[in-house]
Amino acid sequence: MFYSIKELVEQADQRFDGNIAELMIATETELSGRSREEIIHIMEKNLQVMKNSVTDGLTPSKSISGLTGGDAVKMDNYLKSGKTLSDTTVLTAVRNAIAVNELNAKMGLVCATPTAGSAGCLPAVLTTAIDKLNLSEKEQLDFLFTAGAFGLVIGNNASISGAEGGCQAEVGSASAMSAAALVKAAGGSAFQASQAVAFVIKNMLGLICDPVAGLVEVPCVKRNALGSSFALVAADMALAGIESQIPVDEVVDAMYQVGASLPTAFRETAEGGLAATPTGRRLQAKIFGE
Repeated sequence: MFYSIKELVEQADQRFDGNIAELMIATETELSGRSREEIIHIMEKNLQVMKNSVTDGLTPSKSISGLTGGDAVKMDNYLKSGKTLSDTTVLTAVRNAIAVNELNAKMGLVCATPTAGSAGCLPAVLTTAIDKLNLSEKEQLDFLFTAGAFGLVIGNNASISGAEGGCQAEVGSASAMSAAALVKAAGGSAFQASQAVAFVIKNMLGLICDPVAGLVEVPCVKRNALGSSFALVAADMALAGIESQIPVDEVVDAMYQVGASLPTAFRETAEGGLAATPTGRRLQAKIFGE
């Protein structure tokens, strides 16, 4: 078992030749009492749900509230136009993240990674990496186990709950997990994966949770989209050999302290931020009444 990202990296290097996925499987076996085969089978099911959520989300239909829906299709059409400013790899991840979170808003089946509100980042980055890196099914599963290892530390030492720590704890954690897994999938070291985590969280420190009308739609869908792009950039930074001046575990601790300091208005109560704007209030009244 590991209790910090430093321990995670050390144990992966010492016991599994840098393979974080194998460390996570061993840890899950220890914690749950399940066999290796059971654990892999469960992750195979999660993997399929994630892939399906990307394809199922690519529809023009709206959510019940009418707040979201159809933007994944718009991004898909824009990608096909060949006129994009950003790299198509980045925008593919953006499209896929929007698709997953729009599906979530329409009450479709998603895999909470680590929460439903942040469920778009990991599938988006994973499905993009599958095409970019030609990942085998085993490598795809390793991607998820690697992400889970970092998520375990973040969840234990900080938070993955918007109600507790703001959106930095949800989309921030999801993006960080995605970045770390992407580094390993691309052949990076466990240490480099840890640096990608630091880059993402540092960039998202203080991000509030301010859902309009209290629904996991605005600004959640677009934050997942941008979060997936952060994961890709952070992974490239880490693979380039860039290192964080602040140790990653201290970055995680800082996220916890920042989250604990956030006023309740910025922790999923829909009482502050975008939810408290005139338009946010108007949309809430339109959906739920005065």
